[in-house]
Parts: sequence; C-alpha cells; structure tokens
Amino acid sequence: MMYCVSPELEAIVNSKKLTRPQIVKKVWVYIKAHKCQDAKNRRMINPDAKLALVMGKKPVDMLKLAGHLNKHIKK
Repeated sequence: MMYCVSPELEAIVNSKKLTRPQIVKKVWVYIKAHKCQDAKNRRMINPDAKLALVMGKKPVDMLKLAGHLNKHIKK
C-alpha cells in the first residue's frame, strides 16, 4: 500500500508516495549519509535540521523511530 508523506518527511525521502518499508529504508539511508547515528551509542539517532522537523530536536532511540514517522504518514 502506498502512503502519502508530509512535506517535512518528503524532504528526507525525496518522494510524495511510498510504501512503509520504502519510507523506513530511505530514512535510514538519510540517517547514515548525514551521520545522524550516535558514534558511541549506535541505538540513538541525533537529528540534524531536516530530521528534527520529523523527530524533534532531542536524540531518539531507533526503536521509537516508527512512532515519529507515523505522525508524517497518511493513507
């Protein structure tokens, strides 16, 4: 099923409609490309300016990533 993404999330995944697995995969590509994963605690994501619009400014545990993404995904 294809989902519409918010403008904030679209800036990260570069697409308006994607499946949920594609969204998560593209977010991880962005996180790794922009070195947003904490060097010492790899479970934590330190958002940069674009990612902060989706996840907030505080570091986020990778297991809570889906909860933040859900707010920016619509059917």
